[in-house]
Amino acid sequence: MSAPLLQTIGLKKYFKTGKGTLHAVDDVNFTIEKGKTLGVVGESGCGKTTLGRSILRLTEPTEGQILFNGEDVTHVTGKKMHEFRKNAQIIFQDPSSSLNPRMSVGQLIAEPIRVMKTISGNKAIDERVFELMNIVGLDERFYVSYPHELDGGRRQRIGVARALALDPQFIVCDEPVSALDVSIQAQILNLLMDLQDTMGLTYMFITHDLSVVKHISDDIAVMYLGQCIEKAPTDELFEKPLHPYTQALLAAIPVPNLKNRSIESTIKGEISSPIDPKPGCRFATRCPFAKPECTGKELELKEISPGHFVKCVMFQ
Repeated sequence: MSAPLLQTIGLKKYFKTGKGTLHAVDDVNFTIEKGKTLGVVGESGCGKTTLGRSILRLTEPTEGQILFNGEDVTHVTGKKMHEFRKNAQIIFQDPSSSLNPRMSVGQLIAEPIRVMKTISGNKAIDERVFELMNIVGLDERFYVSYPHELDGGRRQRIGVARALALDPQFIVCDEPVSALDVSIQAQILNLLMDLQDTMGLTYMFITHDLSVVKHISDDIAVMYLGQCIEKAPTDELFEKPLHPYTQALLAAIPVPNLKNRSIESTIKGEISSPIDPKPGCRFATRCPFAKPECTGKELELKEISPGHFVKCVMFQ
């Protein structure tokens, strides 16, 4: 087993609201080994994106630790923060809104290099830009094009090139294919996997699409209302989901079977409020197996089998 590149310890991100404290990310603990992909799944609003942004410190965490290559980067500043910024990048969900429409493709890809001053001289920067365009599959003729002149797939390739521009070790992929057509999704996913193989990249892949996360991830963490409620190797999670919420998510995956078109999910009711949640399982109000002991005290993420963790009263 390789050493972990990234580790979070008790990571929390709370937001003050007029109605109380919103627990967007609440006591999340996990590790990602070098060269591996951790998929993070869950319903919209479960805290996936906030978790990714907190790890990169685009949003400052409320509590907890972020260890990168064994070093605590939770509160680093100056040169150490500069190094962390180079080593940890992000690919945003919507390429249309994440790219400056006033900048050409060449300018967009060169921007991280110029800001971080990793290469000096216009000629050397242009050479690096053309190299990155070739790596991500963008023809050189698009160098002077603008984002609105390109389709969604090519725009997202610009986002990938920008993320690669500083030779990072770790990339947060925040639903990078959800805004794309299915055929283009496959192209971008295959590109990310090829880049991982050739460059040894480590990914945290955020998505709500279970088919996508199964395709690309080595391990999967399932989130619900800010908490990680189950984490396991991908194959084991799909073969033996333990948490009732994970079971319901997998049961809701559409199956191409014309004889049985009805798809019934076991999840009932509305998601409870993440503002000042009460102690206990946050899925209890929607769980068909809920018991009185599910509420009243916080549950721990317990290892049931090697690498398979679950936060459920049935396994405490």
